[in-house]
Amino acid sequence: MKRVWREALLGAVSCVATVGPVGGVLLIPSEANAQDAAAPAPASPAAAASVVRRIVVSGNQRVEASTVLSYVPIQPGDALNPAAVDAAIKTLFATGLFGDVDINDNNGILTIQVVENPIINRVIFEGVRALKEEDLTKEVQAKPRSVFTAARAQADIQRIVELYRRSGRFAASVTPSVRELEQNRVDLIFTVSEGPTTGVKSINFIGNAAFSDTALRKAVVTEQSKWWKFLTSNDNYDPDRLDYDRELLRQWYTNRGYADFRVVSGVAELTPDQKDFFVTFTIEEGIQYDFGEIVVETELDRLSPKLLKASIPIRSGRRFQGKQIESAIDAMTFVAGASGYANVDIRPRVDRDKETRKVNITFEVNEGPRIFVDRIEVAGNNSTLDEVIRRELRVVEGDAFNRILLDRSKARLRGLGFFKTVEIEEKPGGDADRSVVDVKVEEDSTGELSFQAGFSSTENFLFDVSISQSNLGGRGQFLRLRASTSSRRQQLDLQFTEPKFLGRNLAAGFNAFLTRSNFLDVSAFATQTVGGLLRASFPLTERSGLGLTYSLRQDTINIADSQVGLADGTVVDQCSVLNPLRPGLCDQEGSFVTSIIGFSLSYDRRNDFVTPTKGYNIVFQTNVAGLGGQVQYIRAELEGGIYQKLFGPVRGAFLFSGGYILGYGGDDVRINDRFFKGGSSFRGFEIAGVGPRQLIGVVAPDGSTDTLERDALGANIFGIGTVQAEFPLGLPKEFGLSGAAFYEFGTVGKLDDSSSRTLPSFTDVNGLINTPFVGDQLSFRASAGISIFWDSPFGPVQFDFAQVLNRQSYDRPEFFRFSTRTRF
Repeated sequence: MKRVWREALLGAVSCVATVGPVGGVLLIPSEANAQDAAAPAPASPAAAASVVRRIVVSGNQRVEASTVLSYVPIQPGDALNPAAVDAAIKTLFATGLFGDVDINDNNGILTIQVVENPIINRVIFEGVRALKEEDLTKEVQAKPRSVFTAARAQADIQRIVELYRRSGRFAASVTPSVRELEQNRVDLIFTVSEGPTTGVKSINFIGNAAFSDTALRKAVVTEQSKWWKFLTSNDNYDPDRLDYDRELLRQWYTNRGYADFRVVSGVAELTPDQKDFFVTFTIEEGIQYDFGEIVVETELDRLSPKLLKASIPIRSGRRFQGKQIESAIDAMTFVAGASGYANVDIRPRVDRDKETRKVNITFEVNEGPRIFVDRIEVAGNNSTLDEVIRRELRVVEGDAFNRILLDRSKARLRGLGFFKTVEIEEKPGGDADRSVVDVKVEEDSTGELSFQAGFSSTENFLFDVSISQSNLGGRGQFLRLRASTSSRRQQLDLQFTEPKFLGRNLAAGFNAFLTRSNFLDVSAFATQTVGGLLRASFPLTERSGLGLTYSLRQDTINIADSQVGLADGTVVDQCSVLNPLRPGLCDQEGSFVTSIIGFSLSYDRRNDFVTPTKGYNIVFQTNVAGLGGQVQYIRAELEGGIYQKLFGPVRGAFLFSGGYILGYGGDDVRINDRFFKGGSSFRGFEIAGVGPRQLIGVVAPDGSTDTLERDALGANIFGIGTVQAEFPLGLPKEFGLSGAAFYEFGTVGKLDDSSSRTLPSFTDVNGLINTPFVGDQLSFRASAGISIFWDSPFGPVQFDFAQVLNRQSYDRPEFFRFSTRTRF
């Protein structure tokens, strides 16, 4: 009986021909044939008249005899009849544990002969190239150490074929087989013939008059197959995507005034060569409407219809847009929530008047039933702990349901950066006044081992290696070890952050760092900084937070060695007291310990932390050096931005930043603590190219004059603003290119008196009269230009083209630069 299950399974398979055992490998039949082969034989007339004296189970290996008997509706002493035998056989087959069951009666001794289904040792996929094996493993029900059945294998074939169909491979076929092993085990093998990708030859529209086929093709997700679209799968035919495209077309037209629009049909036909599909949408556009009379009705005490109407974006006489009805409901829901109504029922009545081509809308606003959150279910977090997600939610189980707080919770989860997608949905609970909040996330990679090399117009060569984990152990902790080097800067940094220190709503962490910076080519000095920093931050309100820091570091400043020839022919170092052109930087050479305590205050009203289209944020921070150490100063900085969606995919932003540093206790501000602006911080100028600079006025014996530019000195004050609009470039999104137009303006300057003094004039060996002085004009600077952003396979890159509009003569402009992209 060992091979009874195999013989029962032999038969036709829907996708292959019938084959006998070859080399220990058998083909799996269809479910129907397996059931036919296992159909029980009718009981003999003699069995119908006998009485069961004893029941014996044989053939079982893993399944206990008592377990088999528990499924059999026959007991000793029962009269044996065909109906009972038939029910026993069906019940045993229904368990899925047995491939064959035979019941025989021998003078009252009932023998139940079973052949157990084998156990799956491994599930093997062969011929898989287009998909990942782990995706197939997740999809199929057959798992190692589970019971093998032909029905389950057939169901898994359909699942695999469906996965290939969704990826555009409609010719894919799957051939299942089993390899017998000892101890009634098998290897289940799915051999896949993937076939070619089925593309979309063309997308056509019938019935469109207001918009061209080209415009409508941009409205749908499905794309026509082109050679350059090798990075996307949207040009593969998928019938599920076609249904989604029908909805997108409806939204496209209704948002342009066509309230009567409908898709009559969406048909896909194979090309003659059977490689691609022709996709054709038949549509009825209808007439174009404008918004007519807009009425808001409510009987709620704390809400007035005027207030609600003022909050909605709909205006009479403007072109009808279906999406603005949803926007109006959201806006009124927000106003109602701010007024204390957590649950409101807003129902729009839409009346289309074809004669006047107006859409009249009446919004009925009433207090909805009070609904409470019964439970919160979190799914999709394979690595992230539940508590990390739940602590970002603004509602807990037992709270009144509040859509505004759920939207805010979604924004907070997206802001963590742990997830590709975040969806929060409401489902009915066990009672009418209960709801279930379903939080679904798709985790993104949070660990990174990065090696980067490149070239920058500001840093020349770049090399960076770092290992980081932003969700350490699934607890939301951040850990990074980074080493980077360039022609100007070398840095080693270790950073750790615990977002919920001691289980409280307090983020705490530390940094340890070693940095060497070389500004010899722009400011004649180099620095080395080694130190550490402790930090903690906590929220004051939902939108604001306070941060505290303490830093202890040692700075070593080295001034460039340079020989200077005096009028008498003597050669001395530029920092010698004998040098009449001795730079003021020479007074700051040496090593100094700096002890800094600081705090920051932030307020954030952005609608999205990643790509904001509305709202603003502002951060104020100040540091005080002098609580120990050898350096004393007070430093304050303010930065922030205002964000707004302008039209379509165009996003606008106004960014601002400013700072001021002041020495106290008799200390002047050292050069490494000043503000150096330019490069990425003020496009259109070289790095450290805007602000105070050491100059030398030269008068020749013939009376001609010239000014020599020397080192950048940094500044004690700066203020910079940026007006920027980011937009797509109209290229296929697979290219990863977008652009921005910007206008930057501001001022940088104001040194301490000791650093900006004019030195006495002297005559050099060539008879030239040299007068050292400092160019330090706190004047208006401005630049304008465009930026190109490229999400390249090697990392994000930003190209800046800028024209300086206002500057001082000693500022150093820069028309082009490229660097790592910084998004706003």
